[in-house]
Amino acid sequence: MTRTVKLINLAALAAGALIVVMTTQAQAQVRNNCGPRDVVVKKLAEGYGETRQSVGIGSNNAMVEVFASDDTGSWTIVVTQPTGVSCLVASGQAYEQVAEALPVPGNDA
Repeated sequence: MTRTVKLINLAALAAGALIVVMTTQAQAQVRNNCGPRDVVVKKLAEGYGETRQSVGIGSNNAMVEVFASDDTGSWTIVVTQPTGVSCLVASGQAYEQVAEALPVPGNDA
């Protein structure tokens, strides 16, 4: 086996190992951010004082909810699949509820 072939094989093996490690880490992260909806909602209420502020239906009939705390301003976006599994997809601080009027038709924004 030539040196070039050995280097190519070694590079392919290293790339394959990297893909396996990255996939395993991504799956572990998803598992840590997901759970049964009732457990997720309870954790947000008890741990962060967050309650549901808004809800809508997204793609594949997934329920998208925004939870927030009036006291601390923390917020969390949760997506629940029809199977009942909820995943935290984003969170942050300084939540404010707004109700802005639509622009008047014909006026440039």
